[in-house]
Amino acid sequence: MTEEEKESAAKRLWHNITDTVYGMAAHDMSRAALRTRASMEHLFILITMGDLLGIPILPPYYSLRLLPYVVPQIATWKRRMLREKDVADAMFG
Repeated sequence: MTEEEKESAAKRLWHNITDTVYGMAAHDMSRAALRTRASMEHLFILITMGDLLGIPILPPYYSLRLLPYVVPQIATWKRRMLREKDVADAMFG
């Protein structure tokens, strides 16, 4: 092996080690952040579009003003809100 190949192999090894350590340290935090974001989005849609499920929280005027921003997420939100919950969902979800 030439000196450049040794240096390149050492850099690749170091890069792989740092990526692995970063992935092990940040994976759980990123999953928790995504879960929190999803919960906040679903709570926002529940507050604004709750009348679709029979829960009128905001007056319809404000719901209609926010409707264009919420339309792409309504189907998945309804599915999530009307899904049966299980104990395993709370532990592993």
